[in-house]
Amino acid sequence: MTVHRTWTPLRTAAAVELASLVVMLANLATAHLPAVSSLMGPLHGCAYLFTVVATARDPRRTAVAVGLALLPGIGGLLALRRLALHLQYDDVSRTH
Repeated sequence: MTVHRTWTPLRTAAAVELASLVVMLANLATAHLPAVSSLMGPLHGCAYLFTVVATARDPRRTAVAVGLALLPGIGGLLALRRLALHLQYDDVSRTH
């Protein structure tokens, strides 16, 4: 029996993590509004933690994928790519 795993929550968290970091950096470079910082900071932190934990709990995780997830901002997207590559190689090795 093959277990199909959906990465939708991890994809959403990775996108939110990156988008919130971009908004925080843009705010820092321009107006530096405290309201934006107080909203985006916790949002980015929660998305970052969710991304790291979701990657670490994935049954097909690798040490590289978990390490990539630890990178702030882009790490979640890189970890997703690594997990997808690992899954693709597993499927290819089973068919040959």
